[in-house]
Amino acid sequence: MKKSLTLIVGTLALLAGSALSSFAADKEISWIYCGDKIDPVHEKYIKQWEEKNAGWKIAPEVVGWAQCQDKATTLAAAGTPVAMAYVGSRTLKEFAQNDLIVPVPMTDEEQKSYYPHIVDTVTFDGTQWGVPIAFSTKALYWNKDLFKKAGLDPETPPKTWAEEIAFAKQIKEKTGVAGYGLPAKTFDNTMHQFMHWVYTNNGQVIDKDGKITMDSPEVLAALQAYKDITPYSVEGATAYEQNEIRAIFLDGKAGMIQNSTGAAYRLLKTDIHWGVATLPLGPEAKGPGTLLITDSLVVFKGSGVEDKAKEFAKFITSPGPQEEYELTTDSGLTPLRPSPRVDQLVKDKPYWKPFIDGIAYGGPEPLFTDYKGFQNAMIEMVQSVVTGKAEPAAALKKATAAIEQYK
Repeated sequence: MKKSLTLIVGTLALLAGSALSSFAADKEISWIYCGDKIDPVHEKYIKQWEEKNAGWKIAPEVVGWAQCQDKATTLAAAGTPVAMAYVGSRTLKEFAQNDLIVPVPMTDEEQKSYYPHIVDTVTFDGTQWGVPIAFSTKALYWNKDLFKKAGLDPETPPKTWAEEIAFAKQIKEKTGVAGYGLPAKTFDNTMHQFMHWVYTNNGQVIDKDGKITMDSPEVLAALQAYKDITPYSVEGATAYEQNEIRAIFLDGKAGMIQNSTGAAYRLLKTDIHWGVATLPLGPEAKGPGTLLITDSLVVFKGSGVEDKAKEFAKFITSPGPQEEYELTTDSGLTPLRPSPRVDQLVKDKPYWKPFIDGIAYGGPEPLFTDYKGFQNAMIEMVQSVVTGKAEPAAALKKATAAIEQYK
């Protein structure tokens, strides 16, 4: 029996204007493409693939970020799927268990081409269900001017959680400015931000066998650290998501934040003296870590062109096209694969190094059948601790019990 599909947030009314056009025509691969426009790199390689595959056409439909995944899901659930779509990898298990997508297995050679753990973001039950197309990691940014004003060495970022909390406290007490920017809004990246702490303390939420392992000393320590840093963070954390916290940092009103390379591109246009380093480590860490977030191309079941869609998905995300896509935009995407060009990127732009270094001990977004249920339970746990409504141990036990139903 299929499990209930929770990804659909609208109604089937969405189909009214698109049902007839959503059927994949003979030798046409329809693609729901998220964004405002097709990236020029993708346009280039779509044309190249079509030239090498006579009689086949890629038919991308550009849909805004806020609607694209919902539209692909709604069409698939209604039995009128597009051939392929861009989705958050976190949703793959739910799609697969509702029999909406087909596996896209990788060879050993393909798997080894990626950085460690990337393939884990699209794998469950030993099978790959999507092809990564976008990747994000996080690092710690610090404001050197605020460090100096607080009496801290502006060239020395915190290396451990204990130092991070102590530095945040000193900045708050000496300057009156928040020492850290902790986001806790009811928003998906509140869960993401917490998972960075989990993976910088050798913790996990669910193991490869599907067993919930969250109620552990490693995760409890991460939640306790959240409680400990909250008094020195931006006031009213539940009002902010990570991009709003980034804006506060860019305004010089926070001493430290964790963010993607997108913050670096913005900081380069400011007068702030800043630095970036790998995320501080918890007491059980084995090395620098981060949450590994990927988006993927999925191939929907029932389009009639599944095999050719899989072929194209692998082509457009193969090392050449993918690397060109990542390195010729200011999107802030972390490269999915190591290469000489990535080595040169780090050499030319040293601020990239922490985002690469954190991969080795990073971990994937946990895959759940009801991802939104899992996400909401995690957000509730974080919010209960930062607002003082619950102690970390009690909040962790409650959340661990809650997410059992979503695996």
